[in-house]
Amino acid sequence: MIRSSALAAALLAPIAAFAQELPTAPYLPLDMATTAAQAAQTACSAEGNNVSVAIVARSGVTKVLLRADNAGPHTVGSSTGKAFTSASMGRDTAGLANFIGGKPENGGLRDMDSRLVIQAGGLPIKIGGALVGGIGVGGAPSGAIDETCARAGLDAIGAE
Repeated sequence: MIRSSALAAALLAPIAAFAQELPTAPYLPLDMATTAAQAAQTACSAEGNNVSVAIVARSGVTKVLLRADNAGPHTVGSSTGKAFTSASMGRDTAGLANFIGGKPENGGLRDMDSRLVIQAGGLPIKIGGALVGGIGVGGAPSGAIDETCARAGLDAIGAE
């Protein structure tokens, strides 16, 4: 009996040690993503702007997409691209546009990935200092308005 227990413990020890060493990563739960998207949509609608709002995970995969009634068909791609860009680059899309515009040698960033949309309206979603996704808004009369709506989404979930 003791010999069997010792053998079982010896065989299971590497598995237990391996499981303890697996990394863990913060992520954006669906309920928080939905709350952020709805808050951004509501903020834009309150100002009479028909927009689309996209939330992507850190991986760039779309978690939530809301399209207002009468929002232009281009707003879906715009919002998703802005969210993807912010999650991928870890920064706001307006700042990235200025970074590229101010230094022509950085222009190649526009062509790194066909999913990138480098226009104002995308913000990274950071919670507790960890980058967990991106939010993008598209369809308001200016990127600055898109960004203001995106910020309302971040505020609704306490993101940085």
